[in-house]
Amino acid sequence: MSILNEISAFLQKGRAKNVKELVQKAIDEGIEAKTILDEGLLSGMNIIGEKFKNNEVYVPEVLIAARAMNAGTELLKPLLVSEGVEAVGKVILGTVRGDLHDIGKNLVRMMMEGKGLEVIDLGIDVPPEAFISAAKEQGAQIIACSALLTTTMTEMKHVVEHAEKEGIRNNVTIMVGGAPVTGSFCESIGADIYTPDAASAASEAAAACKAS
Repeated sequence: MSILNEISAFLQKGRAKNVKELVQKAIDEGIEAKTILDEGLLSGMNIIGEKFKNNEVYVPEVLIAARAMNAGTELLKPLLVSEGVEAVGKVILGTVRGDLHDIGKNLVRMMMEGKGLEVIDLGIDVPPEAFISAAKEQGAQIIACSALLTTTMTEMKHVVEHAEKEGIRNNVTIMVGGAPVTGSFCESIGADIYTPDAASAASEAAAACKAS
């Protein structure tokens, strides 16, 4: 078994210590940081993402796998910078104003990071203006809004309206998700992408960034 496959296998089991040791070993063997990231860490996280989508693993497994991935990426970050490797794209993520739920949002963040995206997480109770100013500041391709309450879903419409008002609507893809959100709701407010789960959100976001 190659060292990259080992990294992927240990990551899927959430064995952060082993992942860290093997990533260091791979670096010492002269394997490029981007190769370690793509073929070791991200490939493991993608498998977890697929299993999560198919209900073969659950939130706790995703959390420990993400922790193992972070342990490995910490070692790679300085090397990726010196190799000039850029993230696939940049996402502004948050739970909309009036909504204090963050488990779903945090899962989306981990899955997106697992696809090589840079995620700026604004947290919970985020007003529309904050999504837009962060997207402008960061030059993000995607704004991703999460809501768990039917009462706060309408805030997503305000995010779309604010993006139009600030003149950035054509430059960003607006994604929406959360338990009460549907594809038809997404269409009705003029957002671009609705996904039913965290793994799909990450795949769609990566695809949108590559296409932009």
